[in-house]
Amino acid sequence: MFAEIITIGDEILIGQIVDTNSAWLAEQLNTAGIHVRQISSVADTAEAIITALGEAAGRADLIFVTGGLGPTKDDVTKQALATYFGCGLRRDADVLAHVEAIFSRTQRPMLDINRKQADVLTGSTVLFNDLGTAPGMWQDYRNKTYIIMPGVPFEMKHIMLERVLPRLGRLDGRVPRWHHTLLTGGLGESFLAEKIADIERALPPHIHLAYLPKPGLVRLRLTATGADLGALQQETQQIANTLKSRIGDYFLGDGEATLESLILTAMQTAGYHFSTAESCTGGDIARRITAIPGSSRAFEGGAVTYSNALKMQLLGVNKETLALHGAVSEKTVQEMAAGARINFRTDYAVAVSGIAGPDGGTSEKPVGLVWIAVAGKQQVITREYRFGNDRLVNIERAGTAALLLLRQLLFAENPALR
Repeated sequence: MFAEIITIGDEILIGQIVDTNSAWLAEQLNTAGIHVRQISSVADTAEAIITALGEAAGRADLIFVTGGLGPTKDDVTKQALATYFGCGLRRDADVLAHVEAIFSRTQRPMLDINRKQADVLTGSTVLFNDLGTAPGMWQDYRNKTYIIMPGVPFEMKHIMLERVLPRLGRLDGRVPRWHHTLLTGGLGESFLAEKIADIERALPPHIHLAYLPKPGLVRLRLTATGADLGALQQETQQIANTLKSRIGDYFLGDGEATLESLILTAMQTAGYHFSTAESCTGGDIARRITAIPGSSRAFEGGAVTYSNALKMQLLGVNKETLALHGAVSEKTVQEMAAGARINFRTDYAVAVSGIAGPDGGTSEKPVGLVWIAVAGKQQVITREYRFGNDRLVNIERAGTAALLLLRQLLFAENPALR
């Protein structure tokens, strides 16, 4: 059984918002054994919507539509759908009562335009929206099923979870699909592919390996399709174990875990605390860590010491070190890491100093040069990195490299955590 997702809205096409609905919907459908064949975004015009619906019907059994169900003139989805299905609109009494109750509760005047929210396609099944005024609709048409939902993410998710997924679970034709993912770090995509090439070549036809790279990390995803979900899980686990053995120390963890969450788990297991001292990354490492719930159990905090004055004041970097070696140097990051560990009273500390760009570089210290140090319970280790000219990419790569170096020292000093 194949599905297609269509998101409607000019705001997506001009980059004003990011379409997170499609990614979430695809994840839910995949779990339900429904394979997404295509995802499209179209403009708020009847012509674009009708064309997209017709093309989707030629590819998929289920067509999911989100967006454009509001009461204003730019929301034309319902009228376009009515034209496509060759039907009219009817005003649903239950939906209208719900909309009226919302306006009454919030003590807002209700206009006629708001009552139009209760208009649904004739012949459709209403997918009630408890959290908003725009209902969803389930429409069967020419042996295809169309699921229409509002574009507001929390409303769409509620309708999908409460109204749509239970109905999808009763449909025939769903084929089990199982994913097993592995996170790797410190090895580029091409080198990783070469390292496991023979394993990939030996995969059976019903199992596919995908590479999902980002700066400093590559996530491998095994996707298995077949009739027996239990057998797929067992088979992919065996292949994953083979991959882990081949990848060795570059393997970080299974599933959707992030590098930051894996480090936090290891720190918590050991009862350790750590801190950060950042210059060119501007606090991005601390942001990545504190985005994880419960991070305070292991992360004490950090300092963004952009200036030399703060490097000296907060971290105890020697004035002579800065004068002789400069802020972007091995000696400076060593003192930054050691100072953060002592001053913040943590077991580990990681420090970063570099030239993120796009300017500020010299022939001796070009843009993309980054020094990273990690102070542990027994030693301080440092590494020099040469990244590119893109500021944001350099910041992300530096943060990932710093976390990988922190993990390396943590495991080297505590082998039992592996």
